[in-house]
Amino acid sequence: MDDKSALLNQLRIDRGGGQPPPGNARLWWVLGLICVLVVAVALWYWLRPAPIPVHIAVLKPMDQTSAPAAASILDASGYVVARRQAAVASKITGKMVELDIEEGDRVKEGQVIARLDDTNIRASLNAARAQEDFAKAGLAETGVNLKNAERDYGRQKSLLGGHFVSQAVVDNSQTSVDALRAQLMTQQANIAVADRNVQLAQRNLDDTIVRAPFAGVVIAKSAQVGEIVSPLSAGGGFTRTGIGTIVDMDSLEVEVDVNEAYIGRVQPGQAVESILNAYPDWKIPSHVIAIIPTADRAKATVKVRIGLDLKDPRIVPDMGVRVSFLEDRKPAAQDQPRAAGVLLPKEALRDDNGHEVVFVFNDGRAERRAPTLGGNVGESRQVQSGLNAGDSVILDPPAALKDGSAVVLAKP
Repeated sequence: MDDKSALLNQLRIDRGGGQPPPGNARLWWVLGLICVLVVAVALWYWLRPAPIPVHIAVLKPMDQTSAPAAASILDASGYVVARRQAAVASKITGKMVELDIEEGDRVKEGQVIARLDDTNIRASLNAARAQEDFAKAGLAETGVNLKNAERDYGRQKSLLGGHFVSQAVVDNSQTSVDALRAQLMTQQANIAVADRNVQLAQRNLDDTIVRAPFAGVVIAKSAQVGEIVSPLSAGGGFTRTGIGTIVDMDSLEVEVDVNEAYIGRVQPGQAVESILNAYPDWKIPSHVIAIIPTADRAKATVKVRIGLDLKDPRIVPDMGVRVSFLEDRKPAAQDQPRAAGVLLPKEALRDDNGHEVVFVFNDGRAERRAPTLGGNVGESRQVQSGLNAGDSVILDPPAALKDGSAVVLAKP
């Protein structure tokens, strides 16, 4: 029996010193849980759906976008003209040694665009300055002689009181003083004349520099370096009378000829719609500036000036234009009432099981909405409820787009 008890004791499991401390077991559990969370986050990050790139449009109220366009009461054709255009020339005749413009260049007011040969004029300026310096030196010499003559005159007068000199000697001293004073005044006048000559030579030197009279665009270059330019026309055709032509693009407007039988339909300030022949789908808002108070007897037309309300680099002088004079809009109180709501582009609608739905871009997510729609207004649909002005709707929503899908604005 003792042997059996010993054998049974050897088969028992020792549950005391062989177990790890309770604190170590909890640490291993925490580390394992952290590893599982890290792996789960990594899998979600790599397997999550990528944001869908979309294009959006911001909804506007109908009263800002759906007002009916005014009808045209008269059509005419004309050309784009510049009210401010200058053929720039030099003020003097000379050989051009520098030209700093090309067709299409933009220039600022006062910018140097050309220089003429100034060798002779600069020599004249140096000579005038030397003459002025010579006159100033003569004035200084005369001033010294005058002071000496005045001192001598004073001594002679004192000697005359003691009867050491005669009255004739005193009179001669006074005459010398008066002569030097007159000479001093003459030299002062000579200095003034020399100064005017310096100013004239400096102005002639400044005239060798040709500057832009105003800001604009160069549309023509009329001379080259080495040619003789002059403000006056010379025979033989070897002298250029202009350097280049500059146009102020901000002064562009339209001139049209209106048949005098219909000029009564045109009023100053009247709204006009201008269409360039080069861009037939681009309607430029314009207005009537003035009606020129004279008629062309040969064509039986009256010229009308039209101002462009939109400035654009595509508008250039001498372009052909077709204009439509619009009728005056009636006051708002007489307009027919329009339904409330906003306009929704048709591209934003998607058929979802027979229902037209819209997806709104909201903080990087697509929000599905089923608005109440009205009739068609051009390329848009009237929205009676479910959408508000300022909402950003997704255009051409893809089939994969769902409510809550992550979206990102596509690059233009």
